[in-house]
Amino acid sequence: MWYAIEGHDAADSLQRRLQARVDHLARLEALRDAGRLLVAGPCPAIDAPDPGPAGFSGSIVIAEFESLQAARDWADADPYVAAGVYARVDVRPFRKVLP
Repeated sequence: MWYAIEGHDAADSLQRRLQARVDHLARLEALRDAGRLLVAGPCPAIDAPDPGPAGFSGSIVIAEFESLQAARDWADADPYVAAGVYARVDVRPFRKVLP
């Protein structure tokens, strides 16, 4: 089943985000390579594709896992969590309708 994982950035976390980015992306690439990633990306803190020093308000990942608990476990092990980038992470089931 698909699960939506939404990480909400902590205040002033841009530098921590940049430092943990390589490891964070490696996990997403592994999901992609396994055919389990629908979409993933950051949410700019301002209305711009490159927010510069304004940074990001969070990230969204929609990926396939065997259970809600497996999705939560995967999210909890994210390098952004360990680095303190995310203040909160929400994980919930997602039902793809379109496209």
